Amino acid sequence: MEAAIDRIMQTYDLLLNCSAAASDEARAKVTAYLTTLVEAGEKDPHRLTVCGLTYLRQLDGSNDPVKAGYTGL
Repeated sequence: MEAAIDRIMQTYDLLLNCSAAASDEARAKVTAYLTTLVEAGEKDPHRLTVCGLTYLRQLDGSNDPVKAGYTGL
């Protein structure tokens, strides 16, 4: 799980140029989320990485098309 968390944070830091405090907060949140997934039975590190990145992107609003500037026009 630690390898997946490290990979998630490395990728997330490349996507968003955030402060160290924001990065630490994101690491804590994704660690708690991945712990839940592992306890539920997920063991694949690649799937954990994708799920963790998706989770962080949803938290910061990156997946919201309106916030990304898409108006549908």
